Amino acid sequence: MIGDIIPDTVAATVAGAPVLVAEVDAREALLRDGPAAALPAPGTSEGRQLRRWLTQLIVTEWVITTEAEALGVTAGEAPAEENLLPDATARLELGSVAAAAPPLEQVRPVIAEHLRAAARRRAFRVWLDARRAEQVRLAPGYEHPGDPRQPDNTHRH
Repeated sequence: MIGDIIPDTVAATVAGAPVLVAEVDAREALLRDGPAAALPAPGTSEGRQLRRWLTQLIVTEWVITTEAEALGVTAGEAPAEENLLPDATARLELGSVAAAAPPLEQVRPVIAEHLRAAARRRAFRVWLDARRAEQVRLAPGYEHPGDPRQPDNTHRH
């Protein structure tokens, strides 16, 4: 037993609650049974990396769920994705770099909102990274795929 992680049973813990290997197995099976399942073979280096990425996704979902519950926030109260992240059409409406620039007073509110939205997204990433560092403990074999200490790491610069 590693802390409160039982090898082969628990992939990670989030705020002390176990994330079972069975949950990672189920998420992987769901992907493999999907229509676009061109995934690496199970048991290979790439297959283990897939499981590590799935574990990262699962523990992140757990952190967000745990924090939302602590704040009393429900999914129904959350803003829709399209309200948080600009879509391709919105980005294209801004025009090319060579396009004539409108007067500052005309675009100031749009720029200010864009900067506020970027700051909110950055604050969320920083908050989420801190919560993950505080709450998540990963079992051996479920490390972040980019962790240089895990044997299947292929990330190079």
